[in-house]
Amino acid sequence: EQLTCGCHVHVSVESDEEGVAVLDRIRPWLPVLTAMSANSPFWQGQDSGYGSYRSRVWNRLPSAGPTDTFGSADRYHEQVRAMLDTGVLRDEGMMYFDARLSAVYPTVEVRVADVCLEASTPVLLAALVRGLVETAAREWRDGRPPARIGTGLLRLAAWRASRSGLDGPLIDPGTMRETSPAGAVEALHAHVREALADHGDDERVREGIARLMERGNGARVQRELLRTEGSLGAVATRCAEITAVAAT
Repeated sequence: EQLTCGCHVHVSVESDEEGVAVLDRIRPWLPVLTAMSANSPFWQGQDSGYGSYRSRVWNRLPSAGPTDTFGSADRYHEQVRAMLDTGVLRDEGMMYFDARLSAVYPTVEVRVADVCLEASTPVLLAALVRGLVETAAREWRDGRPPARIGTGLLRLAAWRASRSGLDGPLIDPGTMRETSPAGAVEALHAHVREALADHGDDERVREGIARLMERGNGARVQRELLRTEGSLGAVATRCAEITAVAAT
């Protein structure tokens, strides 16, 4: 039952202190990435009703999901050590937070996305995640504190994103109120636009968002394929063809 794969995006940071400051500030924005990348509507041969059922299966693991704010690198590492000392987890690789400090690379690792149907979607996600990390690092350097949003609210936003994908209501990361998929994605884009522009990514992201919102994510495409193809076997074959063509 744990045959789940994800799309992880690494962005380099100058220190663990900067990395934890980033983790504390990107928390409310991560569910939007789940919604955009949702590509796992089927489970055990049936439509699950979720855009990203993969994220629901993944979150059964005890260390998975959103985290509280840490406040400092020391507190982050203290929390990791305390969790390891319980004996439930084997090593730091089993810290399955939605975003974490990589145990291998000098990076922040964002882990909420599904594996995507077309190569253009992870390219879009990579640009948005880099924008999120850069925006958060700038806020930290400017002395702006992270938003005071409880982890319980973030769990609701994550569930909503996995359920809706881009085909139902989402939670606005700024207000934590219900909004449309377009509203949530636009809020994310607006939040990182300055960093995107500084990296030369804004036009690429703008075009990628427009394309994704028009066609839909992988979950929507898979459901449409099931209606036309008639079987999940045929859907899998068509998805492989779509992925191969999109990557060339």
